[in-house]
Amino acid sequence: MRGLAILGSTGSVGVQTLSVVREFHDRLKVVGLAAKRSVGLLKEQIIEFRPKIFHCESLPNYDGSKLSSSSIPCSMDEMVSHPDVDMVVSAVVGDVGLRSTILAIQSGKNVALANKESIVIGGQLVSELLKTSDGEILPVDSEPNAIWQCMRGEDKKVSKLIITASGGAFRNYKKSDLSDVTPEEALKHPTWNMGPKITIDSATLMNKAFEVIEAHWLFGVPWENIEVVIHPQSMIHSMVEFVDGSVKAQIGPPDMRAPIQYSLLYPDRIANNSLDRFDPVGTGCLSFEELNQDLYPCFDLALKIAKLGGTWPAALSGADEMAVELFLSRRIRFDEIYSIIDEALKSHDPVLDPDIEDILSASNWAKNQVKSLAEV
Repeated sequence: MRGLAILGSTGSVGVQTLSVVREFHDRLKVVGLAAKRSVGLLKEQIIEFRPKIFHCESLPNYDGSKLSSSSIPCSMDEMVSHPDVDMVVSAVVGDVGLRSTILAIQSGKNVALANKESIVIGGQLVSELLKTSDGEILPVDSEPNAIWQCMRGEDKKVSKLIITASGGAFRNYKKSDLSDVTPEEALKHPTWNMGPKITIDSATLMNKAFEVIEAHWLFGVPWENIEVVIHPQSMIHSMVEFVDGSVKAQIGPPDMRAPIQYSLLYPDRIANNSLDRFDPVGTGCLSFEELNQDLYPCFDLALKIAKLGGTWPAALSGADEMAVELFLSRRIRFDEIYSIIDEALKSHDPVLDPDIEDILSASNWAKNQVKSLAEV
C-alpha cells in the first residue's frame, strides 16, 4: 500500500488524482490532503478518504473539528515529511510548491510532480538535492510524463525531445484579434480540461515554455535539443528522437488521469477500464504545425529569460502568475500579459547562485512589480 499526501487536492489535478485512487484503493491510500481555500470540497474529500492529516491554508487558526473529527490538522511541512507518506503529489499552482517539493526530496519521498513551477524556478537546486536523496521526481504533466515513458528502458542516447502543444484557445486567431478576447474565451481550451492558470498559460504558450525548462532539468537535455510543435489533436503527448534517428511517441486521449496513474503506480502498468483508449481509425488525421512565434511572444521571452539562470526563472514565473491573475480579473488585456511581464523583468536584479529564499524572494518581487505596473 502506497501512502499519498496530495497537495492541492481540491484543484483540477488533485481531484483527478483522487479519482485514480478510487480505482486502486487496494494499492493507494490517502494519508494527507492539503488545499488552499476550497473548504467545502476539502471537507467532502476528508469524509470520503479519511486521511490521517490535512491542511487548509485559508484557515490557519481554525478548530480542526469543523472539517473532521478524526483527521488531524497540520502544516504542509509536517505533511510532506510524515513517516506514513511514501509519495507526495504536488498539484498546487505557482511557486508555493517549491518549498514542499524540496522538503519532500530531503525526506526521501518520491514526488509525483504536476507543479511545474517547482522545476522552472528551482531546477538547479532540485537537481542537486536529487543526487543525494532516496526520493525521485515522477513527472505528472502529460508532456514530461510522455518523455519519461518514452525514455524508460532506453540508454538515454537522446538526440532530441519533441514536445507537443495544442496551441491553446487562440491557435487560429490573428495577433491583431487578441486585444479584445475575454477570460471566458481564453478558458475554453480546445482539448484539455485544466485549471484556470494553466489554461491561460496554454493560450499564451507560457505553459509550453515552462515544459521546455522542465524537460531541460528533468532529463538533462540541452536547450537546443528541445523542439516544440503544434499538434491540435493533443493525442501525441510528446516524442523522443534517439541518436539512430528512431522516434518514440506516447499516444493517448487527452485525459490527465492516465499520466497521473502512471506516476502513482510506477513502475507497474495496470488496467483501468474507466480510461478511454486510443482509437487510430476513429481519431483520424494527426497533424503537426510549426509554432507561430508572432502569435506567442511569451514563449520566446520565457526561454530567453530561463537560459540566464540564477533567479531569472523565478522572476519570470512570479511575473507570469500575477499577469494571469490580472487578466482573469479583467485588469489587463490578454495581449498585455506579454508586455507587462517583459517590462517587469527589465528591472530584475538577479542572484546568480540562489538558495530557496532568494528564489522565492525573486518570484514575489516580480509579482509586486507586475501589480505595480498594472496600477500605473
